[in-house]
Amino acid sequence: QVQLVESGGGLVQPGGSLRLSCAASGTFKRINDMGWYSQRPGKELELVALITTDGNSKYADSVKGRFTISRDNSKNTILLVMNNLKPADTAVYYCYGEIQRQVTAADYWGQGTQVTVSS
Repeated sequence: QVQLVESGGGLVQPGGSLRLSCAASGTFKRINDMGWYSQRPGKELELVALITTDGNSKYADSVKGRFTISRDNSKNTILLVMNNLKPADTAVYYCYGEIQRQVTAADYWGQGTQVTVSS
């Protein structure tokens, strides 16, 4: 069984910072892309940031220059550092991983962590 376990999140004032961590556990052969998606109330899931095994990353336009994603392949973890947070960043953030257990890879999701940006 594969699990993605998130930590971090919470309440922060506008302009503040938060760090979201995600760790993959279980039995698998390989983790391909990992990243973070967000979902605001009444909205669809949206990509926030994605990082490949080689460390190449891409970001939603709304977070470029404010968020940084990094990855530690030896620990199967990713970290999202969120700076200069805005109320529009308020959402549930989900960790994502494309994980190969046997022959094929499948999408896995964490349970979600709430980020609230409010004064």
